[in-house]
Amino acid sequence: MRLVVATQVVDADHPALAQTIDIVDALARRCDEVVVICDHVGRYAPPDNVSLRPFGSSSRVGRGLTFERVLIRELTGRGGRADALLAHMVPTFLTLAAPLCKPLGIPMGLWYTHWNVDRSLRLATRLADVVLSVDRRSFPLESAKVKGIGHAIDVRRFPPPGGPKPHADPLRLLALGRMTPWKGYTTMLAGLELATEQGLDAMLEIRGPALTSAEQEHLAELRQIVSASSALRQRVVLEPPVSRDAIPALLADADVLLSATQPEGSETLDKVVYEASAAGVPVLSSNVALNEFLADLPIELRFVRRDPADLARALLEVSAAGPTVRAATGEELRRRVEAGHSVESWADAVLRELRAARPRRRASRSTI
Repeated sequence: MRLVVATQVVDADHPALAQTIDIVDALARRCDEVVVICDHVGRYAPPDNVSLRPFGSSSRVGRGLTFERVLIRELTGRGGRADALLAHMVPTFLTLAAPLCKPLGIPMGLWYTHWNVDRSLRLATRLADVVLSVDRRSFPLESAKVKGIGHAIDVRRFPPPGGPKPHADPLRLLALGRMTPWKGYTTMLAGLELATEQGLDAMLEIRGPALTSAEQEHLAELRQIVSASSALRQRVVLEPPVSRDAIPALLADADVLLSATQPEGSETLDKVVYEASAAGVPVLSSNVALNEFLADLPIELRFVRRDPADLARALLEVSAAGPTVRAATGEELRRRVEAGHSVESWADAVLRELRAARPRRRASRSTI
């Protein structure tokens, strides 16, 4: 199979998009050739059957024109006709590709897992042959095209801890993600403050990029909240993101991951939740789409969204459970990731859905 993947960045050092490398490598293990059309290429050593085609330009119009020229070459060029196209997280890539792919009968898939809806997503959903997301609830539009296929976690990067971590106070809490309000960091801080007032001994490390002016403003707001609270001042650190390669060690040092995402209308299933689970780290989450994933565990890991008091309750319970019970909880979470959210099962599902889309397109043309 010759697959074209359109994505933003292929770079192991990108603070938000480094995981693209995992999915490209997994697809390459299953395809004869993978051609990656992207805006930027950073640190990445591709397999022999992966070709990188950057289209970066100083202007938006220039990027669009270069994207089209590169795509034309890769769909029908010397490498042979493409068998399918996958647009990764950017609906506009699919809409730009549609006028070229549809006449050639090349099936198009969109991978998208975010709560944001705009005109480009609505159009791409109509044009796509199949829409892929972690779960039907993690895609913000209703469509029969949507298929939930799980996250793409390279479990091999996260060795399990191999038993209980040595018990040592304070409890080590970790939160990872962009410095944006919908990540729920203010809820985390308020919940931790309440829990410490009730006797919890814990430290919270928050790490993530602030890539926009709005995110930088929110980071400043969080710093102000921490500095103004005597309960938080010595317990919370706000740090820059670490590289992709350093995340496994960061998770290995944590007792609990906190996730308090707060979007409305759909549920963004953060990959860090599944990465922590793969590392055997219990995850406290307010995301209702994770209710099934976090059900029937030795510790209750779910808390009510935007409810600091309920988060405080959950923090006190996970602390009281002790290292042995936390380790057993982490082992079960890792098993669940291996079963339904590994990069290998993800790549199998992507190619299965793209292949299945092709006969549907041919059949529909024959009946017109």
